[in-house]
Amino acid sequence: MTPLNRLRRYTWWSVVAGGLLVAAGATGDLVGGGYGPAKSVLVAVAVAVVVVQHIRYLHQAMGGLGRGENRPWEHAATFAVALAAWAVMSRTDGFLPVWALLPALVIAHVGAILPARRRWPAVAAMSVLVIATGGVVGGDEAWPSMTMAAVMIAGLVLADLAQLWIWQLVVQQDAGRRTAEALAVAEERLRFAADLHDIQGHHLQAIALKGELAQRLIGRDDEQARQHAGEVAELARTALRETREVVQGYRRASLGTEITNAVGVLRAAGIETTVRGDAAGVPPPLQPLFGALVREGTTNVLRHSRARRCDVSIDVVDGQVCVRLRNDGVRIDDDGSGGSGAGLAGLRERFATVGGRVEVGPAEPEGFELVGRAGVGR
Repeated sequence: MTPLNRLRRYTWWSVVAGGLLVAAGATGDLVGGGYGPAKSVLVAVAVAVVVVQHIRYLHQAMGGLGRGENRPWEHAATFAVALAAWAVMSRTDGFLPVWALLPALVIAHVGAILPARRRWPAVAAMSVLVIATGGVVGGDEAWPSMTMAAVMIAGLVLADLAQLWIWQLVVQQDAGRRTAEALAVAEERLRFAADLHDIQGHHLQAIALKGELAQRLIGRDDEQARQHAGEVAELARTALRETREVVQGYRRASLGTEITNAVGVLRAAGIETTVRGDAAGVPPPLQPLFGALVREGTTNVLRHSRARRCDVSIDVVDGQVCVRLRNDGVRIDDDGSGGSGAGLAGLRERFATVGGRVEVGPAEPEGFELVGRAGVGR
């Protein structure tokens, strides 16, 4: 389970706990209060209606404050039921504070699903009605009832809204991290596209012009047409060669360059990244190989985990190199295949050609690890 899912579960049970505790307290009071069958049944139904509605609308509010279904008549009916139960129990000797929480539950979930501009006026109006009802029907205990109602409403409403607000901030931050990841990948693609355009643009334009010229000269000056056709072929070979050089340069960047790029991309995505070891100590023949490992590992962290931290370590002993990428996220698509994706399969093949190996798997206590080992002359 990812940290975000754990926080969602914690937030959900925290806000629902209020309704469940009210239901438990009310049930205990009804069972031991001796209120009579008819009254107990009616009040129990009121408790069930309010708690169910509370849980239902808080579940909607988990999608964001102010995003639930706004059904004024349904909210008004639920609030009327809670207010009636509060009024009836306020007349009872031995009145318990739990009954003040019943209308507070309705105020909490209505406040959670209303837009911000309507939230606090609605909360204030409903709170005044509850407090006033306690004062009217409370008799000798009017002031304690009113005070208790005000405290219960303020505590429950603020607690629920604060929990949901914190959850909303976390969701927005996660969405921002995803956007940063996408922008980092898009920026790298644009850089590569710009390199290709700058290098090949003039070649392709020259090929097009000379091709058109050769086409016009056919039948008029065949010798010139053949000369231009030869130049077209040479330009095409040059363009192909430079294209390969660009792609190979992109794929065969040094390990140090790849690590620098990886750190920049990961940090832009909100992932704290540390590097241990010296990339310059890796033998030159192995630099492109381990550069590809770092590039593939960075891609996996961005696409397949919810990491908050990534550690890159480089160990070189007697020409034998070990590069390790470890993150604290869990692969959301890990099906136990041990990393059989196309990228990792290609890495294994490349490492195998030099007698090296690639290891992938979970890292303790929770996370994922990609390790490459190879050496000169292995």
